[in-house]
Amino acid sequence: MNQPTPPTEIWSLIHAERAALADDLAGLTEEQWATASLCEGLTVREVLAHLTAGASLNPVRWMVGVIRCRFDFDRQVAVRLAEQLGASPEETLARFRRAMTGTTKPPLPKLAMLAEVVVHGEDIRRPLGLTRDYPVATLTSVATYYRGSDLPALSKKRADGLRLRATDGPFAAGDGPEVYGTTLALIMAMAGRASYCDELDGDGVATLRDRQGLTGR
Repeated sequence: MNQPTPPTEIWSLIHAERAALADDLAGLTEEQWATASLCEGLTVREVLAHLTAGASLNPVRWMVGVIRCRFDFDRQVAVRLAEQLGASPEETLARFRRAMTGTTKPPLPKLAMLAEVVVHGEDIRRPLGLTRDYPVATLTSVATYYRGSDLPALSKKRADGLRLRATDGPFAAGDGPEVYGTTLALIMAMAGRASYCDELDGDGVATLRDRQGLTGR
């Protein structure tokens, strides 16, 4: 049974994941910063700037930006990313470090913010050959949230009608053809990262793979 994370603990999990990511990125070369991430169209450096933007926008600033971009949400993301990119990779990382212990967020649930740093952390780490031994409780919280919500990714829609089961933790949810594997692989597949489907097994994998093209970050 999946136990919900108490609201008071969510920010501490977010801060821990941000700190771990910042430590992993210290000392990257210029070439590594320019590596294509798993987030389509963005480099490693740009994904980090996107995370900084999310950690710097309160609901008012978010709405002002949306209005200025005439409700073009993709444009809003691009504008805010550019604001946080800085003049060099070192500045990009420094901006992220300054924001990483804050509690500012757009109008999204706290668990969505935790999911963002886990998923985008993998978007960055996987192409660089970096790995993180995530706490099982953190991953279980993200997987449970993604199975029941389409914010910010269309994760619930991808998982509908499937039985998802983690082989390395307590996460299990849904009914239908089974998909099983590590909690992280389940999260990333729900987030639309197709390569993680290769790490999953079960009669429902083909269905989940077919749904990878659904749009939404």
